[in-house]
Amino acid sequence: MKSAWRLTLALMIVMTMAACQTTPEAEPEPEPAPDTSTDVDTSGAPDPRDYTDARNFDNPESLLSKRVIYFDFDKSTVRPEYRGIVSAHAAYAAANSTARVTLEGHADERGTREYNLGLGERRGNSVTGLMSAQGSRGNQLTVVSYGEERPTCRVSEEDCWAMNRRVEIVYTAR
Repeated sequence: MKSAWRLTLALMIVMTMAACQTTPEAEPEPEPAPDTSTDVDTSGAPDPRDYTDARNFDNPESLLSKRVIYFDFDKSTVRPEYRGIVSAHAAYAAANSTARVTLEGHADERGTREYNLGLGERRGNSVTGLMSAQGSRGNQLTVVSYGEERPTCRVSEEDCWAMNRRVEIVYTAR
């Protein structure tokens, strides 16, 4: 009987070892060579002076990427250093008849609410006039005045007030 137990025990050990045996791993297939036929945009960066190219809105070298015009205290005349920016946006609007622009006029906190709303509108109209004179169509331009309601800086000092005296050029359609 001992030999029967021994034989059964040996058989169980062999069966256990056979069940634990792993199958040989298959060799991984070699990786395919990289596909060099994919389409790659080889066109260069847009010319920053091409104000008709919408890619220049994100090009920091182009005037189209600048969309804020600042004004002097209690003035609505576009300063000479911002006329190039206005001209660039006028050229884009003139070349793209589907473009729609909202000119948002702002003022600093000094003055009454009503006066600042009027000043913001005069500033927006000043930019509209320049853009229209340079080829933009009237139906492409809209003026909105926020007066002192949407400041970018809330500190009561001259540097902060200067940041709030502005017109923002916002494209609603390109």
